[in-house]
Amino acid sequence: MKGQSFIKGALIISVGGLAAKLLGAFYRIPLSNALGGEGMGIYQMVYPLYCLLLTLSATGIPSGLCRLVAQAEAAGAQGRSSAILRRALFLFSAIGLAGSLVMFALSPVMSAVQREAGAAIAYKMLSPSVLFVSVISCFRGYFQGKGNFLPTAFSEILEQLVKIALGLFFAYAYRANTVLAVSYSLLAVTVSEAAAALFMVAAGAISVRSAVRPLYRERAQGVKAGALLRFILPVAVAAGVLPLSNILDSVIIVNLISRYSENATALYGVFTGGANTLINLPVSVCYGLAAAVIPLISSLYERGEYAEAEKKICFALKCTFFISLPAAAFLFAFPSQTAALLFRSVAGEERVWLVRLIRTMSVGAVLLSAVQTLSACLTGRGKPKVAAASMTAGVAVKLAVEFLLVRNPEISISGAAIASICCYFVALSVNLLYSIRDKKNLARAAACGGRFALFAAAAVGAAYPLRSLGALTVLAVAAAIYLPLCVLCKGFSREEISFLKRRKKHDNGDRVGVRPSGSHGRRERSDPRRG
Repeated sequence: MKGQSFIKGALIISVGGLAAKLLGAFYRIPLSNALGGEGMGIYQMVYPLYCLLLTLSATGIPSGLCRLVAQAEAAGAQGRSSAILRRALFLFSAIGLAGSLVMFALSPVMSAVQREAGAAIAYKMLSPSVLFVSVISCFRGYFQGKGNFLPTAFSEILEQLVKIALGLFFAYAYRANTVLAVSYSLLAVTVSEAAAALFMVAAGAISVRSAVRPLYRERAQGVKAGALLRFILPVAVAAGVLPLSNILDSVIIVNLISRYSENATALYGVFTGGANTLINLPVSVCYGLAAAVIPLISSLYERGEYAEAEKKICFALKCTFFISLPAAAFLFAFPSQTAALLFRSVAGEERVWLVRLIRTMSVGAVLLSAVQTLSACLTGRGKPKVAAASMTAGVAVKLAVEFLLVRNPEISISGAAIASICCYFVALSVNLLYSIRDKKNLARAAACGGRFALFAAAAVGAAYPLRSLGALTVLAVAAAIYLPLCVLCKGFSREEISFLKRRKKHDNGDRVGVRPSGSHGRRERSDPRRG
């Protein structure tokens, strides 16, 4: 597979994604000051429908296309990679356009249901974004499948920069009129997605034109829309089940808590906007591993190297533990310090609940990060339906536990946190069962998790006496202890470190005039672990 190495690609995606998220987080502070409480309320009203349409039109496209393109690249069929991109653009641009039109058409209906007339124009301003995100997703999947992660990272940062510049300009320029300020701030989102889409189109055109064309070319096989949908839809379901469950959460949690408390909406906000936000930070960092592992695993399976593929799955899971376990340990040990640093405006009873939720959900950072990585591995292996089924089962358990626990006043919103952990545990169990079949590999993965957990506990324990100095101080001390521990105690073997430094090269017959191996009656090797 050409392009960046596994770890380099993971770092590029992680750093780019984290930078984009940090920019987005800081953007919310001046935007809130400019729009005020009413303006931010309208701003947030528009997003549930937007996110739902994105789930249907764009979620799962990068992961699904990444695997298909990586397969084609591993077989030396660059022409097929380009054909997959063209077919995907034609298909998902049409779906994205339909989503944009639906959002535009539903704008008066949604604003009436939400009893906010000003939201109608806001829906219309944001609606073209659905189309642009679909286009961006196709190119991201194409580049990631070719092992090139820079366009994805750059486009994410470009989106945020354009949104911040235009969004703050419009928000302050029209702050005398709240509805216009909100609407034009959402128009800034649309413009940012359009800018990212133009960048990806230009980068894609350059990539396709600069691809080396061998003198001997096989006739490209047809890439049917149905085949793309059959593979990408399960990936979309796997990625979209959790966001869709969050919409149900907003109904279930608020209604159950409102039976015995007057601050149901506030507690729901503490859970989603506070504790969940913190838990998702290490998950976002681990996203780079998930994105980078798909083309790697797919290429190995395409060549029939099943044992090596499972080793790389274990390695990706080990890297996930290396990142997520210390983050979880830190959140468990220092929830009040973390809340004081990031959520200073939350006080009183809500602050007590926030601290409790952070500690309860800290283990979720590990579980959800591992679920994300293994779901990507299953996608690379060609089994996205397993990832979709595991998350669906997890969400079903989550909703059941949530309904049973949240209705109890003594448990209250903590029941939602416990339900989320149950969801991630169920999904992780199913993913593990299908991702790592060799019991020795499974035992090694568990042992690695245990070792990093001990390192994290030792680092956090050493920093705990300094907790009165604040979150940043204890974070620096814990990191200064954790990283040397991992090195001194050989958290990664020499073989793994060499894998971090170099990329294993395979000859796919890319030389000019050389026909890719397996062109004549290529034999298919069966996977003894397939089921």
